[in-house]
Amino acid sequence: MSGDPDARRYPWWQLLLLGIVAMLEAVLARPLRRMWVSDDPLDTYGLVHLASVAGDAMVAIALAGSVFFEIPPEDAEGRIALYLALTIAPLAVAGPVLVPLLDRAGPRRAISLSSAAGRALVAIVLAPRVSDVAVFPLAFLLLVLSKVHAITKNGLTMAYAGRDEGLVRANARLGRIAVTGALLAAGPALALLRLEGATSVLYGAAAVYAVAALLNLRLPHPTTPPRAATDAPVVGRRGAIAELRAPAIGGAGLRAAAGFLLFLLAFSLRRSGEPAWLFGVLGAAAAAGALAGDLLAPRLPASTREEAVVIACVLAAGVGAVFAFAIQGRAVLAVFAFVVGLSGELGRLAFQSLLQQAAPGGAHGRVFVRYEVLFQLAWVAGALIPALLPIAFRDGLLVLFGLYAVVSLGYLAPDLLDRFRPGAST
Repeated sequence: MSGDPDARRYPWWQLLLLGIVAMLEAVLARPLRRMWVSDDPLDTYGLVHLASVAGDAMVAIALAGSVFFEIPPEDAEGRIALYLALTIAPLAVAGPVLVPLLDRAGPRRAISLSSAAGRALVAIVLAPRVSDVAVFPLAFLLLVLSKVHAITKNGLTMAYAGRDEGLVRANARLGRIAVTGALLAAGPALALLRLEGATSVLYGAAAVYAVAALLNLRLPHPTTPPRAATDAPVVGRRGAIAELRAPAIGGAGLRAAAGFLLFLLAFSLRRSGEPAWLFGVLGAAAAAGALAGDLLAPRLPASTREEAVVIACVLAAGVGAVFAFAIQGRAVLAVFAFVVGLSGELGRLAFQSLLQQAAPGGAHGRVFVRYEVLFQLAWVAGALIPALLPIAFRDGLLVLFGLYAVVSLGYLAPDLLDRFRPGAST
């Protein structure tokens, strides 16, 4: 076989490298180029979100060693518990400031830009001090500014989502973009961490945040269509909406279970002497599940109710916990981690859509901050249990199943009580 004469000029490794470059161009460079020239405002904001998530991923990689993996397990528990408690505080700090601003569409671009620029400055200040005691207040400030971006994203998604696309599809698209940003950042960040240390990773994160700030300048002015007065739900003084009560229970349960499983894996695997790569494999399986959720959500039938998606995700994760308890093995754990990631992401997207639809004009700040605080508290509460108590992994799976069962009952109980209340329609 003569073959292509040009192909014989190149050794196999060069052909392999050219194939990898072509694949990266097809799956990465081309979509980014399309988003850059797109007239869709959600694509424009997607680039901002990608850069923001990439910077956060680089900061997480830079700080991860000093926070957990280099600390002995017996010393890590108290420090991790303190860190988890501190993750609640950023919302307590940022929430009251953001509420009056998020209730109007205009300032959201400025808030998003300020969050990115602020993180760039803090990362520059933190980089040479990564081994000092100053790392804790500066890392806390980064968390605050990251939460500012996360809360603002809800309002901007609602403002930029196309009428034909729907909020679930818009949130799923931004979820896929976030995963892409984290994956893009992970490789260079890990390489820099190994070669130059955490300081260089933080300087790289600062550069990425600066790009995110500049990309904010391209955002169009967000406009939120006003909701008809007869259509607007009643919003409580602190942002509660009655029609979100049951879905919020399901969403909070999924967040609590995710925090519980993450720290159950981290501590129980370390105590049992399992190799560190297993934790990475299970984390990758959960991330793959989340990405699968972002891909699946836009393909759900348009008639599917978001409330049904939330409870289905809780039940599916509970069934997965039972199988993982009954059938031991690393492969089964990886499948279970995938199911948890998938159900958690689908549930998150469904609740985000419900929240964005239910929040009436003039109350976005109160509603978004309330439920973000609720879900953060749920995640921390779930994570604190295995961080403080020496729970064996197999026993932890039973606890996880019990958590899913309680959440399912809490989700369904309000509706059942309403049905059986005297005077209720049948």
